[in-house]
Amino acid sequence: MKTTASSTQQTAYFQEYKTYISSALDHMEITLFGKSLQLDKGFAELAKRTKYLRDNDGTLFFFGNGASATMGEHMSFDFLQNAKVRTSTCSETSYLTAISNDISFEAVFSFKVDKLARQNDIVVTTSSSGSSPNIVKAIQKAKEKGIFVVTLSGKRPDNPSRQLGDFNFYVPCETYGTTEVCHAFILHCWLDAFLDMYEGGRH
Repeated sequence: MKTTASSTQQTAYFQEYKTYISSALDHMEITLFGKSLQLDKGFAELAKRTKYLRDNDGTLFFFGNGASATMGEHMSFDFLQNAKVRTSTCSETSYLTAISNDISFEAVFSFKVDKLARQNDIVVTTSSSGSSPNIVKAIQKAKEKGIFVVTLSGKRPDNPSRQLGDFNFYVPCETYGTTEVCHAFILHCWLDAFLDMYEGGRH
């Protein structure tokens, strides 16, 4: 097969993109209550907490905006189907429009935390910037209620989500798309770590 200039450029772009994602994941930082964790230990710790949540009838709440919202819906189903964990999102149109109209869009996640979340639950927030006001409010409400919070963020290392959460994934990406790719990887790795450790392997 002949190699053309355009195909070489396309291959170079793909390799560069792949290398960027791989480097971001290699340099990902995990903190638990402000202390750094080695990556494997971090996923093992989160898998253990997920097992405790399931054993105690807890619920995983997934919150995000835009692409992060659909990512939460995706993982909500995967955790429910494969890990047999109770999950919840804020994807219902009637819920989103009612809370946005009657209270504010900033309250769409914190309202559900306030009304439904319990201390055996885990709130999971996914935000590329880590600074979305409705995400920050949800974290603050969860902290008020003593609920464990897992955050996924990128861009600025001092973003509010990372500062407020209990268990924090931070990827040093500069763009939304690459941050979202890394977040999807992290969420699937979390689920697969749980399945490998406690369910005899992933599906």
